[in-house]
Amino acid sequence: MTWFQERLSGHYGQMLSMDTVLYHWRTEFQDVLIFENEAFGKVLVLDGAVQLTERDNHIYHEMIAHVPLMAHGSARDVLIVGGGDGGTLKEVLRHPVERVTMVEVDGEVIDLSRRFLPMVSGGAFDDPRATVLVMDGTRYIRETSELFDVIIIDSTDPMGPGESLFTAAFYEACKRRLRPGGVVVVQSGAPFFQSEELTMVCGRLSGSFPGVRPYLAPVPTYAGGMLALVAAGETREGLRPSYGVLQDRFHHLQGSTDYYTPEVHRAAFALAPAFSSRVETPMNPGFLKTGS
Repeated sequence: MTWFQERLSGHYGQMLSMDTVLYHWRTEFQDVLIFENEAFGKVLVLDGAVQLTERDNHIYHEMIAHVPLMAHGSARDVLIVGGGDGGTLKEVLRHPVERVTMVEVDGEVIDLSRRFLPMVSGGAFDDPRATVLVMDGTRYIRETSELFDVIIIDSTDPMGPGESLFTAAFYEACKRRLRPGGVVVVQSGAPFFQSEELTMVCGRLSGSFPGVRPYLAPVPTYAGGMLALVAAGETREGLRPSYGVLQDRFHHLQGSTDYYTPEVHRAAFALAPAFSSRVETPMNPGFLKTGS
């Protein structure tokens, strides 16, 4: 049996059996590996890091999409930067949005995902509300005059093609492209092993947004089993509305989610001290308090 090994740190790794290799080649930007695993189904790997599996991708995609959209409550125009597999696009389109623009730098990832992982996007690329642009996300944000209600940064880790999406300048440019009341969300890696990344993202976002809050989602095939995301907007409280408000907004999602619920939304922002103490910043020392 052939095994894929992912090493996130020098002393820790995880292994998945490659029961069938479906594709392995290098695009202009990154190495792409797609294989089948008996436990998790099809697996997408970019530059040696697991991006998603058929079995657990819904947790990541639901939490990166529904948390900001439900926090906003009335988003019409949404921008997704990255997200070439189409999973986030699919979840965003469950909402009554008018337009979703997806900007992905690597068009081959879109093509390969549609070919080998069609269940992840579920036909989202063909939705008339969706516009897909193959170009650099930082360039798009810098050059566009469009305004959005929610911006979702569904990127790889801050290396290779995803590196430019983690800068303070990029976050400030995102803020300029948001309408009043807008929300941005950023994926921030595996916090148990990449706490520095989470600290960096929170600190840089807090330079542009008054309200910055990390939240967590359990994704079994991410190293350590936990994913960190960071939401930012005009207020901290607005990112974690009351249960009653979330329940009122949940009606159009009822029965369509496998992980996200209003209860999960609020619980995801409750951080253990081991995480909250690492992302406290002098610029905004109170942004991690979980009382609201």
